[in-house]
Amino acid sequence: MSDSFLAQVDVCDNFNLSRADEHLLPFYLTPDSSPILGLIRPSIIPLLEDHNDQYTSQQPAEPAPWHITSEFISFADHINTFESRTAVMKELCEHWRDNVDFLKDVIRGRLWRDEPLPVYYSPFTNLRPSNVAFVMERVCCALFGVVTYGVHLTIYTPDMRIWVPRRAKTKQTWPGYLDNTVAGGIPYGFTPWESLIKECMEEASLAEDVVQATKCTGSISYFLRSGKGWLQPEVEYVYDLCLPAPDDPSVTDPARVTPKPLDGEVESFELLPLEEVIKRVKANKFKPNTALVLIDFFIRHGYITPENEPNYMEIITRTHSRFGYDRFIR
Repeated sequence: MSDSFLAQVDVCDNFNLSRADEHLLPFYLTPDSSPILGLIRPSIIPLLEDHNDQYTSQQPAEPAPWHITSEFISFADHINTFESRTAVMKELCEHWRDNVDFLKDVIRGRLWRDEPLPVYYSPFTNLRPSNVAFVMERVCCALFGVVTYGVHLTIYTPDMRIWVPRRAKTKQTWPGYLDNTVAGGIPYGFTPWESLIKECMEEASLAEDVVQATKCTGSISYFLRSGKGWLQPEVEYVYDLCLPAPDDPSVTDPARVTPKPLDGEVESFELLPLEEVIKRVKANKFKPNTALVLIDFFIRHGYITPENEPNYMEIITRTHSRFGYDRFIR
């Protein structure tokens, strides 16, 4: 087993825009100027052109919803409100789900989440509702290469044991893999903290007053290209919580500090020594982005250092990516 954690970073942060092997078009909010929202692959362009044709044939008095050039894609000028962008994107994604066969392994059947995620005016803005440009179905975000956001909480004990769940075998993605104590996407209408509190109860049966001492310790970001080539730039807000173990003599109600499955997304929880968690991270037993969050935890708590990790600075920079989007600023 390698002494370095770089192999785990390579699994998750596996795309570099400067080495792209196809011509990707930036996705902007408007034809004139705006921060880049995402990146669109060549195979999606004909589908957007078809949508323009269908739209204008059904509504001849209305202009097409998409502005398509050889250099970039955006919403058309008249699609300029949260409501209109969301409606166009919803109609488009549902049509693709029901009619486009080459996307069936990406968005059809159980893969469809029916979970709208926010797309922000800028990928690096704060996540306030006023900064949401539109919302779109979660599984379709990769088709537009837009940034998605999540929260990850690591719960550990004073003697450095970590609560580790195993994902249910019925999960759409990474079934049966190990995960962070609590993790989930940030849905529309929720702040990172509100998302975390919601996930603590739903996934781990932990009440809000139990996790109130949680500290936000930063974020990680990475650029994932799926096995089918879809682009998934992601930002994860990272949290730590030190709780006494259930076997601590000072704990009067062990059940309150013991994570337990609730919503069916988690099969079980184990309280594992740090050394065992490190061993399982290196053996790729964890969901890949969870491994990155744990590597960040190991760095912040002094278990990964420049002295024991030969790729220390590469790991630091690769887990705090700006996705190469600066090259598209207009």
